[in-house]
Amino acid sequence: MKLNFLSIFLVMLGLGAMNAQSVLNAKSPEELRKMREQNLTLNIEGDTIQNESEPLEYGYVDEKDILWSKVVWEVIDLNEKINQPYYNSTDGIAYKTLSLFDALRKGIQDGEITEVYDDEFFEYKISKEEAIGALSRTDTTDWYYEQQEQGVDIENAVDQGIDMYDIDSEQIKMVKVKGMWYMDRRMSEMRYRLLGLSMMGPDAQTIGRGFEGADEYIDLFWIWYPDARKTLHKYRVFNPQNAASSITYDDMLNARRFNSVIYKSSDALGNKSIEEYLPEDARAQLEESQRIRNSILEKENDMWNY
Repeated sequence: MKLNFLSIFLVMLGLGAMNAQSVLNAKSPEELRKMREQNLTLNIEGDTIQNESEPLEYGYVDEKDILWSKVVWEVIDLNEKINQPYYNSTDGIAYKTLSLFDALRKGIQDGEITEVYDDEFFEYKISKEEAIGALSRTDTTDWYYEQQEQGVDIENAVDQGIDMYDIDSEQIKMVKVKGMWYMDRRMSEMRYRLLGLSMMGPDAQTIGRGFEGADEYIDLFWIWYPDARKTLHKYRVFNPQNAASSITYDDMLNARRFNSVIYKSSDALGNKSIEEYLPEDARAQLEESQRIRNSILEKENDMWNY
């Protein structure tokens, strides 16, 4: 099977290996989906080859090379247009993508992501079952128990007496990220290292119960980001301007290609959130968030000017 000029051009650029190239050369949609599941692609001779790659490793940073650092917590609103690539999920023929939430959930289910915690300081580790259990709720109705007491054999119990409530990607509207800005003396520049992230959604235990505050978003769990990099490197982000784009979630997050609002930072006040020391004043909170951001941007310039 020979490749056309467009496919060869994409291969040379290293773009769209699993999107454009496979679509242009697959004999059938079934073959295409099978190749995607096995992470295979076609080479110029028409042979299938493994398409896996590793995320770019972080360089080692010696403690004595860190002249200054600040840990910041930010929230990413997925309703903002610039952040919507993290929200997109599709299973089309020309391309296949998962949302950031679905990619992380699959990574946890498959055992690829194991560093999952119940808190933003990564002190209370939770199991795969606990993490996945936080995303759903099973509610057995009184009718089901009544039928059991009467000895009635119920078929299709899930449909007739057990209600299943699952949190899906559409209910995830915000993402929290925790990272460190630091001045690297060896590289002579300001750098950023992502430490963790949390998907925010409704509490699964309140879905369908009509509880007050059921629409509030909570941290479903926190993931130690370095442990999730390999999983997120497998999933390409859909680019509406170029469906053959090969940028991954790991690339996007490490490059800080998102818009966010700082809601907490490490400073003289400890790890208090802005809302705690500036309560009930949304405008002042936004101004404080911007002040923290500007202070970080100005730090590098101040460091090298005397």
